[in-house]
Amino acid sequence: MSPTLSRHSSGLAIETAGLVKTFGETRAVDGVDLAVPAGTVYGVLGPNGAGKTTTVKMLATLLRPDGGEAHVFGHDVVREADEVRARVSLTGQYASVDEDLTGLENLVLLGRLLGHHKKAARVRAGQLLEAFGLTDAAAKQVKHYSGGMRRRIDIAASILNTPDLLFLDEPTTGLDPRSRNQVWDIVRAVVAQGTTVLLTTQYLDEADQLASRIAVIDRGRVIAEGSKGELKASVGAGSVHLRLRDPGQRPEAERVLRLALDTDVQPEPDPVALTARLSGAGDSAAEQASRALAELARTGITVDNFSLGQPSLDEVFLALTGHDTHETPDAKEEAAA
Repeated sequence: MSPTLSRHSSGLAIETAGLVKTFGETRAVDGVDLAVPAGTVYGVLGPNGAGKTTTVKMLATLLRPDGGEAHVFGHDVVREADEVRARVSLTGQYASVDEDLTGLENLVLLGRLLGHHKKAARVRAGQLLEAFGLTDAAAKQVKHYSGGMRRRIDIAASILNTPDLLFLDEPTTGLDPRSRNQVWDIVRAVVAQGTTVLLTTQYLDEADQLASRIAVIDRGRVIAEGSKGELKASVGAGSVHLRLRDPGQRPEAERVLRLALDTDVQPEPDPVALTARLSGAGDSAAEQASRALAELARTGITVDNFSLGQPSLDEVFLALTGHDTHETPDAKEEAAA
């Protein structure tokens, strides 16, 4: 029996308890609990097949849960599906606009379907094309757009009527770095206007850049949740990065660091650079680094530069799951959803 949610929790855009979805013998979503604050970007991080898309489809009323409960702005996604649909919009992993229409025609058509009069639809379409840097491509068929342009027109279509909650399901998959940065800027602008964004991604840097809180999902379950700082702090104190003056001293510096810190030391491609993981236990990271630097100085090794860094989200994910964000055996079940 899943826990029962309150009718509405103030300040939450999404609240789920024990959410379950099965496909045959596979539990694609296996008891997911979420509490998403309104007006924020909330990241759902996990590899392909982890259950991210299936969770989004249930919250967007496109799939019926097999167990548990979910509320969107206090409305039950099963019993009050129409109320939920009136407040949300979904941009999936693949562009959903008509490729044979121009960018302008797509937005005007969707605006009319959403109830705008013809003139109002054209005005709104023009505003979005300008805001998303697509004015010069307004008269071009979408099938001739680049990948980044397709994602931008797709997100524009999702906010013709500004939603209270926007689901972005892996919005930058396959995009080049410049296009990804453009989509990130759009997400920030949407949130600045008051929309809540639930962002699913398998890109750790994307979650790090955009999300104020992150849920890590693996094999259908939430295995960690918190702010970026909380998640990073949960796996240790981070790393110390050193640059030596003499590359010939690196083997000895590696040995000294390994003994001083009782940890693995990683030589970097730069022949004078080393990185050592800090344990996070006992002494603080700064005390551990100071002790290591003192030991290096005692043995005559000159350090030109050093820095302390938090663990990356890559390290967090590896520590929590034991594997990288590659495709899991259950990916085909989620794709079928």
